[in-house]
Amino acid sequence: MAGLDRDTARDWIERWDRQQEESLPDREDRFTALIDAVEEGTERPDPLVLDIGCGPGSLAVRLLARLPRATVIGIDADPVSLTLARAANRDVPGLRFADLDLRTPGWSARLDLTRAPDAAVSTTALHWLPEPDLRALYAELASVLRPGGLLLDGDHFTLDGKESPVLVRLDLALRRREDERRFPGGHPESWSAWWQAAAADPVLAGHVAERERRQVEAGHHGTQSSLLATHVAALRAAGFAEVGTLWQRGDNRLLAGVLPPASSPAARAAARSRSAGRRSTPAGAPGDRPRPARRGTRARSRRALRSAAR
Repeated sequence: MAGLDRDTARDWIERWDRQQEESLPDREDRFTALIDAVEEGTERPDPLVLDIGCGPGSLAVRLLARLPRATVIGIDADPVSLTLARAANRDVPGLRFADLDLRTPGWSARLDLTRAPDAAVSTTALHWLPEPDLRALYAELASVLRPGGLLLDGDHFTLDGKESPVLVRLDLALRRREDERRFPGGHPESWSAWWQAAAADPVLAGHVAERERRQVEAGHHGTQSSLLATHVAALRAAGFAEVGTLWQRGDNRLLAGVLPPASSPAARAAARSRSAGRRSTPAGAPGDRPRPARRGTRARSRRALRSAAR
């Protein structure tokens, strides 16, 4: 981070926010709705929140401005974003950043959490994950969040073009027309232009090269996980009991998933599964799978299950 002072980092982030707001005119409204949901849904003044795919920390700093007693852990694998975030926000209480690849199973074990997080949040970040990685991410979050914990994801979630071709076409048309009305002469700076400028900056150029080496942008603008149905199905498969849209404008949505409360059978079963996994996994090897039970143990388990079902 040598050569990058706080003010310069904040200038870069302000420039990032401007180009994001040009392509996402409801960005601040979505931020506000998401933070409202964290404040209302966690039901505590000091929630522990994971910011998934945090970028330069735009959401994290807004959340802490509203909830100063919260703790926010920003997670990303992009060295440029993390460099800017750390330099700009090194004096923000309750905020830290983790350099982790969400595509790598077991990433949450490296966070050294002292308690289960109350919520995981994300904005305009998870659509680029291939569907298998998205499903694995939601499953890992379900195992880490506390019972009743929240997943809040703000993004553009599209409908299936095969099932709703007219609605998909109209949605794209409305977004295009709004953009043309707001910027008849074109955007002052695009997403790609911002990255080109960062690559030309001597201080950030090395981090941009490292970003390319890590293939952070691989599939970034793909459509593998842009469908609303893909996220809903993945959240339900991960064990989220309630899944739905809390806020929406067109295909711009705040999608929420709620885990079962501690008193529910599903939450108790998940807790037993996590406990069994911790006993079976050797220390220092969070990605290893538990050893399979012996035949006699499986037989006893089946008998117990049959007895419990009577």
